[in-house]
Amino acid sequence: MTTTAVIAGWDVPQLRGAVVTLGVLTDRLEPWRGRLDELGRQLGAAGSWSGPAGTAAAAALVELSTITSGVGGALAASLADLTGLTAAADEAQELAAEALAVAAAGGVGLDGAGRAVGVPAPPHPAMAPDQLADVEAARGAAVLAEERAEGARVAAVRAAACARAAREPLLRLGAVDVPVPDRFADLVDRLLPVRAPQVPATAGPRGAAAWWAGLTAAGQLQAIDGQPGAVGALDGLPAWARDRANRANLAAALQHLPPGSVGHDTARVVQRTLTGLVDAGSVAQLLQFDPATGLVALSVGDLDTAAAVGVLVPGVETTVGDDLPGLVGDARDVAAAAAVAAPGLAVATVAWLGYRTPRWFTSVSEHTSRRGGRDLDSALDGLAASRAARAAGPAPRTTVLAHSYGTVVTGEAARAPGRLAADAVVLLGSPGTGTGTAAGLEAAEVYGAWSAADPIAWSGWYGAGPFDTRFGDVPLPTEPTQGHTQYYDRDRPTLAAVGAVVVGPWAPR
Repeated sequence: MTTTAVIAGWDVPQLRGAVVTLGVLTDRLEPWRGRLDELGRQLGAAGSWSGPAGTAAAAALVELSTITSGVGGALAASLADLTGLTAAADEAQELAAEALAVAAAGGVGLDGAGRAVGVPAPPHPAMAPDQLADVEAARGAAVLAEERAEGARVAAVRAAACARAAREPLLRLGAVDVPVPDRFADLVDRLLPVRAPQVPATAGPRGAAAWWAGLTAAGQLQAIDGQPGAVGALDGLPAWARDRANRANLAAALQHLPPGSVGHDTARVVQRTLTGLVDAGSVAQLLQFDPATGLVALSVGDLDTAAAVGVLVPGVETTVGDDLPGLVGDARDVAAAAAVAAPGLAVATVAWLGYRTPRWFTSVSEHTSRRGGRDLDSALDGLAASRAARAAGPAPRTTVLAHSYGTVVTGEAARAPGRLAADAVVLLGSPGTGTGTAAGLEAAEVYGAWSAADPIAWSGWYGAGPFDTRFGDVPLPTEPTQGHTQYYDRDRPTLAAVGAVVVGPWAPR
């Protein structure tokens, strides 16, 4: 039996200090796991440490990360109950100390069950006034001491319940009442997922990011290897994961699709483009790959670590087969211009062919722009959610670089539910955005470039745009002879300004 005296003697400050220390340790585990995951990915990447030793080292890092995730999850689950334990123990000790003090002041005692002992009999009418007062004081003290002792007992029971609840997550680690595993592999076996996690199909970018962040490193790799199609298409996941999944999808397409088919031709163009980027020393990430629909998104630079991101959204009749190398070339040139504007800043640019671009004769239809706008909005939300869920430093500055019909798609993305996840929008050769004004694009900064030599830019097919002085954008420099396809040309002034916008706010000089 835990007596009132025992409860009063609990060392609650030591308990509180231990719980605080455990909380600090738990908070440090997640960043450490992130560093392990990053090192493991670097070891597994092409050009890094290879051979049996490299493979073993990468596998060991995955196991270490899995252990870290399992231990961190168990500690976090226990901490909530340990915090409750501290509060309940503090309350129990305070009440027990009060009970003992009140009993002592009244000249009575408390037994092991918290009942008052040595309580005088009820006062007799013949007692002198001072005797009567002493008896009543002692009996009152006994009642109050028993109340405090009962409160201490109830709080102690609550503390014990919290302690049992805190113990449960640790049991799964083998950290309570069982021998510590002799071999590291035994602990790995205890924590590795038995089944590959099911990829959520309808969680949305934020839900997908939260699901991914909750997986262990081993669980993430199992999801990629087991369901590369689902992982590669899921907005909200880190770029490295989607790249790994889509590289597997690309290899499968090259191996299994009939040569000469549209899907196989798409895969060949993507593979050649990736190879060219790697040969040029660039980081390339395949964020989206769907050979059946011809949808591809490819980054130049590491999206997971970039401080500034530019997303290039092309216009009508842009296809993977005919235009992906050129669009990726534009992305490289924008990244180079950004590097000139902000030397040393980590920049990534995305060639985003994530919607079915229309033909000229179907571009007047709103169906394509609406669907493309929803897809662009999801892609931008996914980039933001992925970084936020992993607490991977500050969010990157994100700029949408839309050309021609891509500006119409961007306008639809802004009208999708929620705010557009972009800091800036650049409109190049826009036939109008459908938003009426620059403010309708939901970005803090909106820039535009148009030229008298580009009739599409002043056509107004989709309403007001940068050609209209009332639109509200910041004009970027152009030349009078600049045509509709020349905004990214290296010998035109627009490219340098676009690169500067990618890394920060821009103003005319």
